[in-house]
Amino acid sequence: MAFSSDNVQLFLAVIDHGSFSAAARALGRVPSAVSMAVGHLEAELGLELFERGSRQALPTPMARALEPEARQLAGQLRRLQAHALSLHQGMERRLTLVIAPELLSAAWSDPLARLADEFPSLEVEVLSAPQADARRMLHDGTAQLALLYERPQVDEHESFQELGSEVLVAVISPRHPLARERNGHFRLEDLVDMRQIAIVSREAHEEDMRVLVSRKLWRTDSHLATLGMVQAGLGWAFLPRRLVAPLVADGELLGIDFASMSNQLRLWVDVVWLNDRPLGLGAKRLIALMKDIAGLEARPGHP
Repeated sequence: MAFSSDNVQLFLAVIDHGSFSAAARALGRVPSAVSMAVGHLEAELGLELFERGSRQALPTPMARALEPEARQLAGQLRRLQAHALSLHQGMERRLTLVIAPELLSAAWSDPLARLADEFPSLEVEVLSAPQADARRMLHDGTAQLALLYERPQVDEHESFQELGSEVLVAVISPRHPLARERNGHFRLEDLVDMRQIAIVSREAHEEDMRVLVSRKLWRTDSHLATLGMVQAGLGWAFLPRRLVAPLVADGELLGIDFASMSNQLRLWVDVVWLNDRPLGLGAKRLIALMKDIAGLEARPGHP
């Protein structure tokens, strides 16, 4: 077979550098070896690939015709070698990240984009589940990493990197009868008997209690489902500020104005993994990229 990984590299080096001697210097070889290898390739193909001058080797039209596929093959070989090296260094075949729905609008996609640039062969799966379910997926091995709110208690099996915080805002639709009646002004106790739409697992866990206020509860597993139900006037909800701010500004939602407290709930955000399960190269790099983009250091005393 005329073309091989070695002579494809030689062929492209001569095109790129314009002479056998310059290609040889770039490849760390002697010029005579490069010239001889290209001559053998031309003989096997039955094509003249370069016009030889005193100091130059100019690609012929046949060489230019072969160049695009040669570059494609060289790129594939580089990616194959990089993939093999990453596997040797501990790259996982697939990286699964599970995200609490309220954090789907947080800054996690940019780190993933940078990870994809660095490790294009890594398969990535992004899932969403209420916080308690996401933690369960982390512990049963469904996911290697979880993007979660701070947990109320320390779990000795978990490690984490703090990434900053997310603000949840209490909102209601102006179409809701009580919103019109009260013009958006409520006491906290008023909400106890109003229907709350909440993103929680089917069985409420301690970590859900921070956002559960009402005795009347409708559950979802999606921030978009919650938003849609609130917009339909079915109840009120705590939702991410960055998600609802444009809707509040346009008058499609009302921020609930409490008489005695802020309507905002700030929760710290962590990327979490299990400390007794070794992380692959991709997971370790994604944690580092998330930390870089967050630009924050862990808060002292944070569990």
